[in-house]
Amino acid sequence: MTVIRLLLVDDDPLVRAGLSLMLGGAEDIEIVGEAADGAEVADVVDRTRPDVVLMDIRMPAVDGLTATERLRARPDAPEVVVLTTFHADEQVLRALRAGAAGFVLKDTPPAEILAAVRRVAAGDPVLSPTVTRQLMEHAAGTAADRRKARARERIGALNDREREVAVAVGQGLSNAEIAAALFMSVATVKTHVSRVLAKLDLNNRVQIALLAYDAGLLEQSAEPEPDGH
Repeated sequence: MTVIRLLLVDDDPLVRAGLSLMLGGAEDIEIVGEAADGAEVADVVDRTRPDVVLMDIRMPAVDGLTATERLRARPDAPEVVVLTTFHADEQVLRALRAGAAGFVLKDTPPAEILAAVRRVAAGDPVLSPTVTRQLMEHAAGTAADRRKARARERIGALNDREREVAVAVGQGLSNAEIAAALFMSVATVKTHVSRVLAKLDLNNRVQIALLAYDAGLLEQSAEPEPDGH
Protein backbone atom coordinates (compact mmCIF):
# COMPACT_ATOMS: atom_id res chain seq x y z
CA MET A 1 0.00 0.00 0.00
CA THR A 2 1.31 3.42 -0.97
CA VAL A 3 0.96 5.99 1.80
CA ILE A 4 0.03 9.52 0.70
CA ARG A 5 1.94 12.24 2.54
CA LEU A 6 -0.48 15.11 3.19
CA LEU A 7 0.17 18.69 4.30
CA LEU A 8 -2.71 20.76 5.76
CA VAL A 9 -2.70 24.55 5.25
CA ASP A 10 -5.40 26.68 6.91
CA ASP A 11 -5.29 29.74 9.16
CA ASP A 12 -8.03 28.30 11.42
CA PRO A 13 -6.55 25.81 13.93
CA LEU A 14 -9.97 24.23 14.43
CA VAL A 15 -10.25 23.51 10.70
CA ARG A 16 -6.77 21.97 10.68
CA ALA A 17 -7.61 19.85 13.73
CA GLY A 18 -10.85 18.69 12.13
CA LEU A 19 -9.15 17.78 8.87
CA SER A 20 -6.37 15.97 10.70
CA LEU A 21 -8.93 13.98 12.69
CA MET A 22 -10.99 13.16 9.59
CA LEU A 23 -8.15 12.25 7.26
CA GLY A 24 -5.41 11.03 9.59
CA GLY A 25 -7.32 7.88 10.49
CA ALA A 26 -7.08 6.48 6.96
CA GLU A 27 -4.44 3.78 6.58
CA ASP A 28 -3.09 5.26 3.36
CA ILE A 29 -2.88 8.88 4.60
CA GLU A 30 -0.08 10.33 6.71
CA ILE A 31 -0.48 13.93 7.93
CA VAL A 32 3.15 15.04 7.66
CA GLY A 33 2.69 18.67 8.67
CA GLU A 34 0.50 21.74 9.09
CA ALA A 35 0.84 25.41 8.21
CA ALA A 36 -1.26 28.38 9.36
CA ASP A 37 -0.46 30.67 6.44
CA GLY A 38 0.78 30.58 2.87
CA ALA A 39 4.01 32.24 4.00
CA GLU A 40 4.95 29.08 5.91
CA VAL A 41 4.20 26.63 3.12
CA ALA A 42 7.55 26.57 1.31
CA ASP A 43 9.53 25.83 4.49
CA VAL A 44 7.10 23.16 5.67
CA VAL A 45 7.13 21.51 2.23
CA ASP A 46 10.94 21.44 2.30
CA ARG A 47 10.88 19.75 5.71
CA THR A 48 8.04 17.29 5.17
CA ARG A 49 8.06 16.50 1.42
CA PRO A 50 4.28 15.99 1.02
CA ASP A 51 2.67 14.36 -2.00
CA VAL A 52 -0.46 16.50 -1.68
CA VAL A 53 -1.16 19.88 -0.07
CA LEU A 54 -4.71 20.66 1.09
CA MET A 55 -4.68 24.46 0.86
CA ASP A 56 -7.12 27.05 2.22
CA ILE A 57 -7.56 29.74 -0.41
CA ARG A 58 -8.16 32.70 1.93
CA MET A 59 -5.48 33.41 4.54
CA PRO A 60 -4.42 36.75 6.08
CA ALA A 61 -0.73 37.17 5.12
CA VAL A 62 -0.02 35.06 2.02
CA ASP A 63 -3.19 33.61 0.52
CA GLY A 64 -3.62 30.15 -0.94
CA LEU A 65 -3.53 31.46 -4.51
CA THR A 66 -0.08 33.00 -4.10
CA ALA A 67 1.18 29.99 -2.17
CA THR A 68 -0.10 27.66 -4.90
CA GLU A 69 1.62 29.69 -7.63
CA ARG A 70 4.91 29.57 -5.72
CA LEU A 71 4.63 25.85 -4.99
CA ARG A 72 3.73 24.81 -8.52
CA ALA A 73 6.67 26.77 -9.92
CA ARG A 74 9.08 24.54 -8.00
CA PRO A 75 10.62 21.38 -9.45
CA ASP A 76 9.00 18.21 -8.09
CA ALA A 77 6.13 20.29 -6.70
CA PRO A 78 3.46 18.50 -4.66
CA GLU A 79 -0.09 18.45 -5.96
CA VAL A 80 -2.40 21.10 -4.50
CA VAL A 81 -6.08 20.72 -3.69
CA VAL A 82 -7.76 24.01 -2.78
CA LEU A 83 -10.15 24.29 0.16
CA THR A 84 -12.93 26.83 -0.30
CA THR A 85 -16.36 27.81 0.99
CA PHE A 86 -17.56 28.69 -2.52
CA HIS A 87 -18.28 26.45 -5.50
CA ALA A 88 -16.61 28.24 -8.41
CA ASP A 89 -15.61 31.81 -7.67
CA GLU A 90 -12.86 33.84 -9.31
CA GLN A 91 -10.29 32.93 -6.64
CA VAL A 92 -10.85 29.21 -7.21
CA LEU A 93 -10.55 29.69 -10.96
CA ARG A 94 -7.28 31.59 -10.53
CA ALA A 95 -5.91 28.90 -8.23
CA LEU A 96 -6.72 26.23 -10.82
CA ARG A 97 -5.03 28.26 -13.55
CA ALA A 98 -2.03 28.58 -11.23
CA GLY A 99 -1.71 24.81 -11.07
CA ALA A 100 -4.02 23.50 -8.34
CA ALA A 101 -5.26 20.03 -9.25
CA GLY A 102 -8.79 20.68 -8.03
CA PHE A 103 -10.87 22.01 -5.19
CA VAL A 104 -13.15 20.78 -2.43
CA LEU A 105 -15.66 22.64 -0.31
CA LYS A 106 -14.99 22.91 3.41
CA ASP A 107 -18.40 21.38 4.15
CA THR A 108 -17.74 18.40 1.88
CA PRO A 109 -18.28 15.05 3.66
CA PRO A 110 -15.00 13.58 4.97
CA ALA A 111 -15.22 10.55 2.69
CA GLU A 112 -15.36 12.80 -0.39
CA ILE A 113 -12.40 14.92 0.76
CA LEU A 114 -10.46 11.71 1.33
CA ALA A 115 -11.44 10.47 -2.14
CA ALA A 116 -10.28 13.76 -3.69
CA VAL A 117 -6.88 13.48 -2.00
CA ARG A 118 -6.51 9.91 -3.22
CA ARG A 119 -7.51 10.82 -6.77
CA VAL A 120 -5.07 13.69 -7.09
CA ALA A 121 -2.27 11.59 -5.59
CA ALA A 122 -2.99 8.97 -8.28
CA GLY A 123 -3.03 11.56 -11.05
CA ASP A 124 -6.73 11.07 -11.78
CA PRO A 125 -9.31 13.82 -12.42
CA VAL A 126 -10.37 15.63 -9.27
CA LEU A 127 -13.23 17.57 -10.83
CA SER A 128 -16.39 15.77 -11.83
CA PRO A 129 -17.99 16.67 -15.18
CA THR A 130 -20.67 18.64 -13.26
CA VAL A 131 -18.13 20.71 -11.34
CA THR A 132 -16.09 21.18 -14.50
CA ARG A 133 -19.15 22.64 -16.23
CA GLN A 134 -19.71 25.00 -13.28
CA LEU A 135 -16.13 26.23 -13.60
CA MET A 136 -16.41 26.68 -17.35
CA GLU A 137 -19.61 28.66 -16.92
CA HIS A 138 -17.86 30.90 -14.42
CA ALA A 139 -14.87 31.25 -16.73
CA ALA A 140 -17.19 32.33 -19.53
CA GLY A 141 -18.01 35.48 -17.62
CA THR A 142 -14.36 36.52 -17.54
CA ALA A 143 -13.06 35.10 -20.83
CA ALA A 144 -11.66 37.70 -23.21
CA ASP A 145 -11.12 37.52 -26.96
CA ARG A 146 -7.40 38.04 -26.39
CA ARG A 147 -7.21 35.01 -24.11
CA LYS A 148 -9.16 32.95 -26.64
CA ALA A 149 -6.71 33.90 -29.39
CA ARG A 150 -3.73 33.01 -27.20
CA ALA A 151 -5.32 29.70 -26.23
CA ARG A 152 -6.00 28.77 -29.87
CA GLU A 153 -2.41 29.59 -30.77
CA ARG A 154 -1.14 27.29 -28.02
CA ILE A 155 -3.57 24.49 -28.93
CA GLY A 156 -2.20 24.69 -32.48
CA ALA A 157 0.92 22.89 -31.22
CA LEU A 158 -1.11 19.68 -30.79
CA ASN A 159 -1.71 17.06 -33.44
CA ASP A 160 -5.27 15.88 -34.15
CA ARG A 161 -5.18 12.96 -31.71
CA GLU A 162 -3.73 15.06 -28.90
CA ARG A 163 -6.39 17.66 -29.57
CA GLU A 164 -9.13 15.01 -29.25
CA VAL A 165 -7.65 13.88 -25.94
CA ALA A 166 -7.45 17.48 -24.71
CA VAL A 167 -11.15 17.96 -25.49
CA ALA A 168 -12.03 14.74 -23.66
CA VAL A 169 -10.01 15.86 -20.63
CA GLY A 170 -11.88 19.16 -20.80
CA GLN A 171 -15.15 17.25 -20.64
CA GLY A 172 -14.05 15.75 -17.32
CA LEU A 173 -13.57 12.20 -18.60
CA SER A 174 -11.26 9.73 -16.87
CA ASN A 175 -8.46 7.96 -18.73
CA ALA A 176 -10.61 4.82 -19.01
CA GLU A 177 -13.55 6.82 -20.40
CA ILE A 178 -11.30 8.57 -22.92
CA ALA A 179 -9.84 5.22 -23.99
CA ALA A 180 -13.33 3.83 -24.63
CA ALA A 181 -14.51 6.94 -26.48
CA LEU A 182 -11.45 7.24 -28.72
CA PHE A 183 -10.78 3.49 -29.19
CA MET A 184 -7.31 3.39 -27.66
CA SER A 185 -5.70 1.79 -24.63
CA VAL A 186 -5.52 3.53 -21.26
CA ALA A 187 -1.72 3.49 -21.56
CA THR A 188 -1.96 5.33 -24.89
CA VAL A 189 -4.31 7.90 -23.33
CA LYS A 190 -1.80 8.51 -20.54
CA THR A 191 0.94 8.99 -23.14
CA HIS A 192 -1.16 11.51 -25.05
CA VAL A 193 -2.05 13.39 -21.85
CA SER A 194 1.64 13.57 -20.91
CA ARG A 195 2.49 14.91 -24.37
CA VAL A 196 -0.28 17.51 -24.18
CA LEU A 197 1.00 18.68 -20.79
CA ALA A 198 4.56 18.90 -22.10
CA LYS A 199 3.69 20.64 -25.39
CA LEU A 200 1.44 23.20 -23.73
CA ASP A 201 3.69 23.67 -20.67
CA LEU A 202 0.85 22.84 -18.28
CA ASN A 203 0.88 21.22 -14.84
CA ASN A 204 -2.25 19.09 -14.78
CA ARG A 205 -5.53 18.04 -16.38
CA VAL A 206 -7.47 20.95 -14.93
CA GLN A 207 -5.26 23.38 -16.81
CA ILE A 208 -5.80 21.36 -20.00
CA ALA A 209 -9.56 21.70 -19.45
CA LEU A 210 -9.35 25.45 -18.89
CA LEU A 211 -7.15 25.99 -21.96
CA ALA A 212 -9.46 23.84 -24.11
CA TYR A 213 -12.38 25.94 -22.92
CA ASP A 214 -10.56 29.22 -23.57
CA ALA A 215 -9.77 28.03 -27.11
CA GLY A 216 -13.43 27.22 -27.76
CA LEU A 217 -12.81 23.49 -28.21
CA LEU A 218 -15.47 22.43 -25.74
CA GLU A 219 -18.09 24.54 -27.49
CA GLN A 220 -17.13 22.90 -30.80
CA SER A 221 -17.31 19.40 -29.29
CA ALA A 222 -20.88 20.06 -28.18
CA GLU A 223 -22.04 20.85 -31.73
CA PRO A 224 -23.89 18.02 -33.54
CA GLU A 225 -21.87 16.27 -36.20
CA PRO A 226 -23.14 16.51 -39.79
CA ASP A 227 -24.88 13.47 -41.25
CA GLY A 228 -22.58 10.91 -42.84
CA HIS A 229 -19.58 11.90 -40.73
